[in-house]
Amino acid sequence: MLKIGLSACFMYPDPTRVVFGHKSLTYMENDMARYVACEGVLPVLIPDVPQDKLIPILEQLDGIVFQGGADICPETYAEPYLDQTRWPGDKHRDAYELALADFFFKKGLPILGICRGFQLINAYFGGSLHQDISTVLQSPTEHRNAQTYDYVHHGVTLIEGGWLASLYGKQQLEVNSVHHQCIKALGKDLRVEARSTTDGIIEAYTYQGLKNNYVAAVQWHPEFSPTLKGVVDEPNPIIESFLAAVREKKFKSP
Repeated sequence: MLKIGLSACFMYPDPTRVVFGHKSLTYMENDMARYVACEGVLPVLIPDVPQDKLIPILEQLDGIVFQGGADICPETYAEPYLDQTRWPGDKHRDAYELALADFFFKKGLPILGICRGFQLINAYFGGSLHQDISTVLQSPTEHRNAQTYDYVHHGVTLIEGGWLASLYGKQQLEVNSVHHQCIKALGKDLRVEARSTTDGIIEAYTYQGLKNNYVAAVQWHPEFSPTLKGVVDEPNPIIESFLAAVREKKFKSP
């Protein structure tokens, strides 16, 4: 069985919360668990524990998926806050996930980033973000709406001959959109795989075309696709590509 790590989402102490109000919580989103839990795959939530306890856990895993969640803190990519009150990010989670990215990348184990994970991996490779699309870019396309959430969708154009174009066999996808930040500077050795059709925002990338380490990331949430089934493109080619890379790495001949 393949063991796929899922980077954790965090809820921090909040005395107004009735259950575990004074405690920190580590969790995964259920749609993500269902998306990763294909036949023969065990999703494993990676705990936030000291390194001496963490490394033995990571050494049992075959790949990692970085899931969505809170904003990346601007300090993580060495830029000043646009508005620290509104968009402070989650510096603690950034540090936790950057350490995971470093472990899996240096081990050459497959990595898939989704939404926040897409942004986090970009930061790991030295990239940066626009902290609020509507403020900085005045895009004509709605990329996030807190009320309609995963019902927001738009088109993305795939790079000809690229990873996604090969998976889907076409140049255009319809995807959901649940983000208010986006890539400003693309990280070192990352290759653009898709852009938002109307405003050119980067929506997917891979590491050096996947020739060495399998690192792929998308800005949308493929695991949320059932909400808009029949409207957005099927999400399975993405997870299937990732799991194929995991199997190849795990079972290839020495």
